[in-house]
Amino acid sequence: MPIVTVIQPTITEEKSAMIRCAAYCRVSSDSEDQLNSFMAQTRYYSRIFEDSDTEILIDIYADEGMTGTREDKRDEFQRMMKDCRKGKIDRIYTKSISRFARNTKDCLKNIRELKSLGITICFEKECIDTANMTDEMIITIMGGLAQEESISISQNIQWSIKNRMKNGTYIASNVPFGYRKENGKFVIFEEEAAIVRRIYAEFLNGSGLNSICDILNREGKVMGKSGCIWKKKAVRYILTNEKYIGDCLWRKKITENVFPFKKSRNKGQAEQYYVSDDHVPIISKEDFETVQRLLAEKGEYFGRTEFHEYPLSKKMICGNCGSVYRRKCANGKIYWVCSKHNFHAIECDSKWIAEHKIYKVFTVLYNKLRHNYRQILVPLQTALQELKIRRFNGNSNVMEIHKEIAKLREQTHVLARLKTKGFLDNAKYLEQTTEITAKINKLQSELKKLTRSDDEDETLEQIEMLTDYFEKRENPITEFDESAFENIVEKIVVINQNELEFHLIGGLKFIEKI
Repeated sequence: MPIVTVIQPTITEEKSAMIRCAAYCRVSSDSEDQLNSFMAQTRYYSRIFEDSDTEILIDIYADEGMTGTREDKRDEFQRMMKDCRKGKIDRIYTKSISRFARNTKDCLKNIRELKSLGITICFEKECIDTANMTDEMIITIMGGLAQEESISISQNIQWSIKNRMKNGTYIASNVPFGYRKENGKFVIFEEEAAIVRRIYAEFLNGSGLNSICDILNREGKVMGKSGCIWKKKAVRYILTNEKYIGDCLWRKKITENVFPFKKSRNKGQAEQYYVSDDHVPIISKEDFETVQRLLAEKGEYFGRTEFHEYPLSKKMICGNCGSVYRRKCANGKIYWVCSKHNFHAIECDSKWIAEHKIYKVFTVLYNKLRHNYRQILVPLQTALQELKIRRFNGNSNVMEIHKEIAKLREQTHVLARLKTKGFLDNAKYLEQTTEITAKINKLQSELKKLTRSDDEDETLEQIEMLTDYFEKRENPITEFDESAFENIVEKIVVINQNELEFHLIGGLKFIEKI
């Protein structure tokens, strides 16, 4: 009979690791009351984990003044999900489902993804913990209620706006070029109004939209506070805006009754409201009507709004002036030219480049990379992985900086309340808020340095994607491959007519001669 010897364990069981927790906070408005709620949530989660023996707070992710119906607009939420995918978080705490999401589809999608990653979520208000759930029924119901809450709020706001439009008390939030708002009314801002009159006069004298843009840009007339150069779309907008004759047409766009909410042009599917003599006009009604008639006669030219996306669209950048290249057709051949050079050649001397040459250069670059990716990409990938290991040390300073920024922001709100109640004069208020803002900016700069590893992680992921892409491509290409171009090229910088700099995913740059 065989003899069995029991070998006792020599390593004692280690103390269970602390659960790495994250807190997600959000307020959906920039109002003072909501900001107080934001600070309260941040303080609450900072303190609740201080005495815990089993859980440690890794970070607080807080979106301020953001909508809950669209997760792509919540930067901190996206940062939290990215950290979850990287294995930095074990558990998430949030005040309620409506703070987490007001869209049932997004709510379920994210909960399922987090569950697959082994991450649990605790919704404190509803007393729901995904760690104790066997199905998603309760989450579906509560997420649906949160979504209905958003729809109800949106409908109430739309009803209020519609009634104000109907009774003539609606005040527009956007002020058209040429006006300023005083006491809820549009008043003429003469410096800009003179440009509006010039645009109408030039058009009535036979100038086209591009010619008007050239005239204004050549004379240094900037477009509003942004200081942008004039473009055809902006000139057309001014020539068709009824506000310049003192009238207002409300509900040009409407919010569709779908979720998530989207705005679309009102083409007759909903009521509109036309208000006559609402404010002082800049242009006479006779001139305005003449302009509309001329625009209608040239509608095939001026009314063209569709734009076909080509593989190179929005990807070619002028290395001389930074403008985007646009596609042109001349004598049956297709070229790409710098937008600034095309409209005003004296400001940029970049030359036209034939499309077939750009395609040929990309084909050459692709085949070089496919043949040499093991010598170029694999060593780079290894070096980045080693750098990541050396840099990542779970820096606790990130949490402390987040807390300090929250305290400073709270101080600014306290100062604002003191000023409003008359306890603080304007000069002292400005002095103190300027000092606090400088401290916040400095802390945010430090935070950016500490969290720069996230960008390095993304770079590493893209290099891995690029390596994987070429590993699956056995044969070279003999002509331009649009799919390959879309997958690996972020942009092309035109150095000159003979050289192109290709910017690939992962931050790689390669210069090729034409």
